[in-house]
Amino acid sequence: MFTGIVAAVGRIEKVTPLGTEPEAGVRLTVAAGGLDLADVELGDSISIQGACMTVIEKSAASFDVDVSRESLNKTAGLGAAGEVNLEKALRAHDRLGGHLVSGHVDGLGEVTRFERVGESHELRILASRDIGKYLAYKGSVTVNGVSLTVNTVNDRPDGCEFSINLIPHTVEVTTLKALAAGTKVNLEIDLIARYVERILSVSATGNDGNA
Repeated sequence: MFTGIVAAVGRIEKVTPLGTEPEAGVRLTVAAGGLDLADVELGDSISIQGACMTVIEKSAASFDVDVSRESLNKTAGLGAAGEVNLEKALRAHDRLGGHLVSGHVDGLGEVTRFERVGESHELRILASRDIGKYLAYKGSVTVNGVSLTVNTVNDRPDGCEFSINLIPHTVEVTTLKALAAGTKVNLEIDLIARYVERILSVSATGNDGNA
């Protein structure tokens, strides 16, 4: 479990195929940047661009993770060298600065606008209708591992476009600064929205799940 508060910007330094078959995944060697790895053990979870990955090797300044082909097909930014947002798993006594984030990417969105507005930036993203139904004004969404607040929601025939206001600090300390129209981003919906949908769907059918 994570909070969506990026702890450091690292960099994928090496991408090593785990086989020659089309379905083979890759091993990533990630330079941790400012992320302190002193308390990270093998088997621990680290969020990379919003995707929960398991540490299989580590040094003082880098760590390795294996990424399945399924994960590569369902995410953006994990298949090539480049900067990535990093966050270690939430501990029970940590502050919950963002919102509860599982690190399981629900789908991809496409940036439709990323422009400076005053001292901040306006970010607009087009998501599929399946994801859009979980988005709400002033609700939470995770973009590339960053916990953000939804400002507007606009349902369109081709999906759901939502906007976010990014303060200068968020732009400065995350990889979001590199976004541009057409960029694909990893999206995770709010956990609470999942449970609300489940409760409502069960209530509508009159099935409480008991035999």
